[in-house]
Formats: sequence, structure tokens, C-alpha cells
Amino acid sequence: MSATADHADGKSGEPNMAARLGLETGWVVQELGYDDDCDDAFRDAVQELTGEQFVGEETDEVVDAVLLWFREDDGDLVDAFFDVLTDLKAGGVVWLMTPKVGREGYVDAADIAEAAPTAGLSTTSSLSPTEDWSATKLMMPKSPRVKK
Repeated sequence: MSATADHADGKSGEPNMAARLGLETGWVVQELGYDDDCDDAFRDAVQELTGEQFVGEETDEVVDAVLLWFREDDGDLVDAFFDVLTDLKAGGVVWLMTPKVGREGYVDAADIAEAAPTAGLSTTSSLSPTEDWSATKLMMPKSPRVKK
């Protein structure tokens, strides 16, 4: 079996779920909300895929993507979304990582759907990249064309 992005974690037979996020080599990814309950193997896979270390909250860089770990007790989701937009480049992507149904800190999909447009984001897709975490992709909606 040849090495591909789906097997970038080096574990034969285990796909690298980070590859499904659509991240690319060289992308700068900001990680927010990290705590000891986060999936370290998934985090490592994201960094291996991009070839870059995560940047944190206190960065001066414009980032290509944000990996936001968020739990029910982490505060206001709308505020978290506004914080994410501070360093995100135009056309960048936010991956909201929330505990799966039945896990401590679960965030209802309806809460995400309600908070996203308030912050100017739209949800586009969701994945289950790890056993305990769900990922929801959020993006800035494309601007409508102005007729001249």
C-alpha cells in the first residue's frame, strides 16, 4: 500500500481523518479551545498534513484555517465565532470540533446552526473524524455580486 494523505498518520490501515478536512500542505492553522480532552492523535495528523505547527490565540499571522475545540460549558458560541474571525483570511475555513452526542460537553447542532449566521458564518458540512469528536465546517458566505 502506498503512502497517501489518507494514511499520513503512519498507522497502516487507519485513514488520516484530518485529510478529509481539505487542509493543504503549508496552511497555517490556528488552534483554539485546546484542553486535555482533545484528540491528540487527530491534532498530530492535522499538523503532519499541513507540515506546520498550530498557531495560538496570540498570533500576528493571518491563518488559512481555524480548528476550534468547543464544549457546551465553554461560554457563548457566537462570541467564540467572532473571536475566530479575527485572524482568519478571506476564504478561510473554520472547523468546529464538538463532543459527539452522549459525550460530556455535547453541543446541539441546532445551537451551531443558530450561532453561525449571527457571526456571519454558514455551516457547510460535518464529519466524524474521531471517536469522541464531531467536526462542523463553517465558512464566510460568498458576497453577492453587485449589479452595476
